[in-house]
Amino acid sequence: MRIPPVLKLLLPGMGVKRWFFLSLAGIALVAFGALCLVGDGGMRGLYALLLRHLPFLWRPVFGAVVAAVGFAGTVVGMACAVRAILHAVSPRQGGAVAEALYQGRILRAAPHIVAIGGGTGLSTLLRGIKSYTANLTAVVTVMDSGGSSGRLRTELDVLPPGDVRNCLLALAADEERMARFMQHRFRSGEGLVGHSLGNILLAGMEQAAGGFDRAVEEASHFLSVRGKVVPATLDRTDLVADLADGRRVVGEAEIAAAHVSIRRLGLTNPARAYPVAVEAIRGADLILLGPGSLYTSIISNLLVAGIADAIAQAPAEKIIIMNLMTEPGETDGFTASDHLKVLSEHVDLRRFHTVVVNTELPPAEVLARYRDDGSEPVADDLRGVKAFGMRVIRAPLLEIVEIEGKRTVKHDPQKLARVLAREARVLRRSWTRWFSG
Repeated sequence: MRIPPVLKLLLPGMGVKRWFFLSLAGIALVAFGALCLVGDGGMRGLYALLLRHLPFLWRPVFGAVVAAVGFAGTVVGMACAVRAILHAVSPRQGGAVAEALYQGRILRAAPHIVAIGGGTGLSTLLRGIKSYTANLTAVVTVMDSGGSSGRLRTELDVLPPGDVRNCLLALAADEERMARFMQHRFRSGEGLVGHSLGNILLAGMEQAAGGFDRAVEEASHFLSVRGKVVPATLDRTDLVADLADGRRVVGEAEIAAAHVSIRRLGLTNPARAYPVAVEAIRGADLILLGPGSLYTSIISNLLVAGIADAIAQAPAEKIIIMNLMTEPGETDGFTASDHLKVLSEHVDLRRFHTVVVNTELPPAEVLARYRDDGSEPVADDLRGVKAFGMRVIRAPLLEIVEIEGKRTVKHDPQKLARVLAREARVLRRSWTRWFSG
């Protein structure tokens, strides 16, 4: 038999009944105290019986004390009952009413978080952290030049929608259902083969709405997104890399395909930061950088004029999330400190407070396949609890997911979000306030 959500609150373990009983007891004491104050004329039966042995002069005092205790018990009981209900109806328990209460009472009062990056790393982070705040902004790179996004960019002169699509889905109210459609890739049709439905939709909405930013806004409403997804820039530009072999390569996909280490990364033409992204960074309580491809997903954002400065100047708490694996041709042999050294060339790491590092290794068979492809786990060579002036947080964060028939290493969204909730000062204060006791 299905139990109604309201009745579930009365089941053992919810921590609600005790506070309701305390409230009822408090109300009873207030009533009893009031009767004490009224005197014999206002009392009958049991109340008169109970008070018969109290001296008349003490009754008002006794009544006032009882009423005060009752009032205090009522206030404490109701406050704790509300808190217990909010805890019980959090999204972990499910339900539309629960979700509405949870969002309206807790998530919208939670800290403002800005996550900066791109690729699957950023969408993975968003998928976990959205359970802790509705005040969430994803600042996404828009310099993809490969696959469906690259083709649409060339053919329709639109900004590449792929990374933005993934972030929108990660923040969607019903991600699983919408992903079935938005991630669908056409298998036939002239010029459509290989395109994802979500990319086509965003490209069409950009033309219909008159701008990529407006298209993303409309798609956010359509998908009931929790938080906001904004591009780092609206300017058309490409990544350009000077490689270790002396070549200069243009384009994100071409850089990744070169499989040669990068000496310097820049843009083909200057790009200005999207003002909404800068405003979000400046007003953030917590800024998260990574995970994602070091050069093409993270540094690509920092090359946009105004982004790195906004991060450095923002008073927010700032955390770097270290990648799990090295990337062939981009970060071959890179340790955690190598990643931080490259980042320090593009953003002031002295302004960051924490770096989060994974401690878990993939299963042997998965690790062997990655090594065959030239990829290794990012080695933690950060000595002690401080590195580059930042606190080092170590935790097992790994998840193995099936992507296109291959077991793939990813950050576990929930593990990562829990670590951030525990270690980020602004999140810890927020959640301690609500769920203590």
